Amino acid sequence: MHNLLYNLCDHLSAQLKGAEILNCSLDGETSEFVRLNQGAVRQAGSVKQAYLELCLIDGQRQAGARLSLTSDLATDQAAAATVLTELRDRIPHLSDDPHLLYNTEVQSSEHHSEDRCPAAAEVIERIVETARGTDFVGLYAGGAIHSAFANSLGQRNGFSSHSFHLDWSLYHRADKAVKCGYAGTEWSDQEFSNKMDQARRELGVLQRSPRTIDPGRYRVYLAPTAVAEVIAILGWGGFGLKSQRTQRSPLIRAVKGEEELASCFNLSEHVGSGLAPRFGKSGFIKPERIQLFEGGRYASPLVSPRSAREYSVTTNGADDNESPVAVEMEAGQTPRDQVLSELGTGVFVNNLHYLNYSDRPSCRLTGMTRFATFWVEDGEVVAPLN
Repeated sequence: MHNLLYNLCDHLSAQLKGAEILNCSLDGETSEFVRLNQGAVRQAGSVKQAYLELCLIDGQRQAGARLSLTSDLATDQAAAATVLTELRDRIPHLSDDPHLLYNTEVQSSEHHSEDRCPAAAEVIERIVETARGTDFVGLYAGGAIHSAFANSLGQRNGFSSHSFHLDWSLYHRADKAVKCGYAGTEWSDQEFSNKMDQARRELGVLQRSPRTIDPGRYRVYLAPTAVAEVIAILGWGGFGLKSQRTQRSPLIRAVKGEEELASCFNLSEHVGSGLAPRFGKSGFIKPERIQLFEGGRYASPLVSPRSAREYSVTTNGADDNESPVAVEMEAGQTPRDQVLSELGTGVFVNNLHYLNYSDRPSCRLTGMTRFATFWVEDGEVVAPLN
């Protein structure tokens, strides 16, 4: 798909007039999807899609558009050329953009990961066999994602990665279920089997009489999937320079140094992991790692080109919404098999749902538990919680 973008950019660049600059971006995927219910395949399909974004720049004015591609070069060239003409006609009617900033230094790159994922049919066969005897409900998605950038100055950047994601639940009855997830770049039968064994054990606990606890303060363990939900909502306006300078960031007290987290908390945007491209839609190259929190203290923001221009700082290539795309939290100090003994007596939360801010300036969240939330006493799971 990146070659398709390069061909389109060459075709369109030859049509530019005067001092026009053209930035082109592509996002696409080639994926297989399988939906399962009661341990059997209910729906299967595949998707191949790609979208082209064009940004025509003339001085301090810019106009952009997005269109779907067919992967037929002649058809896509004709459609893109029509859009380019429309953008050129629009620019004279636009005002100068005071925050326009794009990369003028040619920095080309290619990063394409090796496909180590088995075919979907092979994976599903293993899933069905391992899940036999359970009410297994889930969705498997696997394949490649593609991103590319090209401009009329000669810069070319290509990226593709291959991965899979299995999101499933083992149901007991009604709303009682154990929710699980397994994602990666290389499938492991043993890893999946271990996760299923853990899910079966939790499903056995769900069959016990549930307990209701009174409102109050409790010692709580949040499983990695629950923590991921919290980190994800923090990415909604939390780490961007724009939201911090306008005092709208839920992390503003940490940014000001008024609050800090545990000293073992380290969080970073790690595009060097290969999960996301190291280039943005304005052509800037992202650093391999941006430390967001270090030792529990706020470290640095994500800075888009627009924010960099507005606040006279250097961009680190973040997208316009300044949300992380490859966030990484370092591990803590408690081995997983010691979690219950470390918790002692309290609440074990496997998943969180429907998180939202109830008090954004104070970073106060509200939400729900649902799947596999347990009451623990003296390091032992006692009962599921209502």
